[in-house]
Amino acid sequence: MSDKAKVLITGGAGFIGSYLVDALVEKGYDVRVFDSLEPQVHGQGRQSPEYLNPAAELVVGDVRDRSALKGALDGVDVVFHYAAAVGVGQSMYEIRRYVEANTLGGATLLDILANDRLGVRKLIVASSMSIYGEGKYECGTCGVAYPQLRQDEQLRQRTWEMLCPACGGEMRPLPTNEDKPLFPTSIYAVTKRDHEEMFLCFGRAYSIPTVALRFFNVYGPRQALSNPYTGVAAIFSARLLNGQPPVIYEDGLQSRDFVHVTDVARASLLAMELDEADYEVFNVGSGRSLTILDIARMLIDHLAEGEVEPQIVGKYRRGDIRHCFADIGKIKDRLGFTPQVSFEDGVSDLISWVKEQEAADRFHQVDSELKGKRLIV
Repeated sequence: MSDKAKVLITGGAGFIGSYLVDALVEKGYDVRVFDSLEPQVHGQGRQSPEYLNPAAELVVGDVRDRSALKGALDGVDVVFHYAAAVGVGQSMYEIRRYVEANTLGGATLLDILANDRLGVRKLIVASSMSIYGEGKYECGTCGVAYPQLRQDEQLRQRTWEMLCPACGGEMRPLPTNEDKPLFPTSIYAVTKRDHEEMFLCFGRAYSIPTVALRFFNVYGPRQALSNPYTGVAAIFSARLLNGQPPVIYEDGLQSRDFVHVTDVARASLLAMELDEADYEVFNVGSGRSLTILDIARMLIDHLAEGEVEPQIVGKYRRGDIRHCFADIGKIKDRLGFTPQVSFEDGVSDLISWVKEQEAADRFHQVDSELKGKRLIV
């Protein structure tokens, strides 16, 4: 892809999108951002964030607005579709809003490309690890297994680990590769699967090279600390900035894969620039498993004043998974991607930024909403 290419990033004023803007501008691409400046993320007033690269053109608009989106696509060679309503728990009771913003928003983009003969030559869409549901597991007796959700009876007994669906024995988590069957456990996850499948289907039909990137738990500076539906590192940081302990569901030993936002931006560039990525799906993660308790304690060490312990509540949010971390062998082999930022280095980067911020702690608002919908047991 020529560095003279015109690139559009939907959601480009957001956390991940803004780092991609920086990376593209640095490499000489002509960048346009299309973003609604959603108040839940950017605050009331829909002001452009200070961190947004001034070399990029900003068009304020909603991806569901066909006319505005068509105008933003004018003259564009490459589209990164990163716009989405994000929030696993919230998606379970604001169902229409999430499906409209995500599935209908993506469909609007593809409908324009199908019917208005624009010159887009490549599409990259943000998918999510959430579409897997539970990760990949191994039973010592029965072998590899792909379990679905834990049963309510098991969770009521506070037996948290995954049990083999064949023999009932406790299983150990394995790195999750792209061939693992998909079992999304939230409306948000369903809409991200929609994104992935719609874009790849469209790309093959119209011979427009398309790539889907399954982002794992992305963290780093610029994450919306006052958005209570954002990533766990940001939620914990907001609590600590307000003198409150992180609240952890289950026992804290559930594990995830945390990948720094600059590594995600690098993977996105590779997906655009390399033909080997075309029509493929890639995990974008660190390949490392960390427990939620690990994350809480690292943040406490750097942000807490005085003695603070995580508050482990022993409750369960419906739809939550136990373990999922990335097998990144495919993106390493095909695109030469290797993560460059360890969590230890990346969390220092995050903390330096967090200490300069003000954040509203809205955890109890979310907790109350989930309990009101009987989504916490």
